[in-house]
Amino acid sequence: MTTSNLPAQRIRRVAIAVVIVALGGALAFWLSRDHGKSDSLRLYGNVDIREVQLAFRQPGRVMRMAFDEGDAVRAGERLATLDAQPYQEALAAAQAQVQVAQAQLVKLRRGLRPQEITQVREALKNAQALATETERNFQRQSGLLTSGASSQRTVDAARTARDQAAAGVESAKAALSQAAEGFRKEDIAAAEAHLAAAQAAAAQATTALADTELIAPSDGTIIARVREPGSMVASQSTVYSLSLDRPVYVRAYVGEPELGRIAPGTTVHVRSDSSGKVYRGQIGFISPRAEFTPKTVETTDLRTDLVYRLRIVIDEADSDTALRQGMPVTITVETPPSPGARTGKR
Repeated sequence: MTTSNLPAQRIRRVAIAVVIVALGGALAFWLSRDHGKSDSLRLYGNVDIREVQLAFRQPGRVMRMAFDEGDAVRAGERLATLDAQPYQEALAAAQAQVQVAQAQLVKLRRGLRPQEITQVREALKNAQALATETERNFQRQSGLLTSGASSQRTVDAARTARDQAAAGVESAKAALSQAAEGFRKEDIAAAEAHLAAAQAAAAQATTALADTELIAPSDGTIIARVREPGSMVASQSTVYSLSLDRPVYVRAYVGEPELGRIAPGTTVHVRSDSSGKVYRGQIGFISPRAEFTPKTVETTDLRTDLVYRLRIVIDEADSDTALRQGMPVTITVETPPSPGARTGKR
């Protein structure tokens, strides 16, 4: 090696050293930025599956199925109907029973008609006239018995007729008093109870008729059409399966060491593997009870760690059809690290 090459080699070594120092500084700067990002909490979960099994409360024959699988429905829309003829007839019969009970109650409250009271009063007069006549006959026969013109048997018969006529007078007086006073309070109370029972039966028949229509309880998407028109269905037999699309819930789990870094209302960002869109949401619920890590949830902690279940509500403005139920998602929570947080070693 000649002396002329020594300066060039030294320059090359200095340049290499400068490059190494620069790379080291850049690496340190990048690591410091990455360390700052490590303050974010990363969780894993799935979009909640929320389904409703829709069924009629009454048995019958299906007349109409208005929607197919995949159709979007709105709350209050009529999804299916049963043959309503039997329920219409039952309602008509129940309403007729109500009218009968109402008429009976009105009759008892009003009492007897004036003509009926007049008949009872005339019957009393007849009974009194008969009693007067039988009394006279008894007195006459008693006088004839003394002279021998009448027998004891005749006198006894006259006495019996007199007593019967007197009893008839008392019976007619009681009938007139009852007619004037009206019906007993107990009879009226029984008629009122009978009317209430008839009205309750009519209300049940009305409800049963309304139950022949299956109404959507909320917005959603039909994911299964179980029956077809003409099918006979039993009460509570599933006709449709409805997926509830809004709001979108995400189920996730957080380890016990990180529990202090979150709270209900904390803003989170949700990503799925199928798109690069970031969804905003809020933690709406934190379970008060610990449980073991579900096998379907992957975290950086051990499987035996205790975790707490979260429910995250996606903002309505951000939610769309790309977040499908059951889809795995990644949740990022921008929070400061908890004091004394552990790194995974126990």
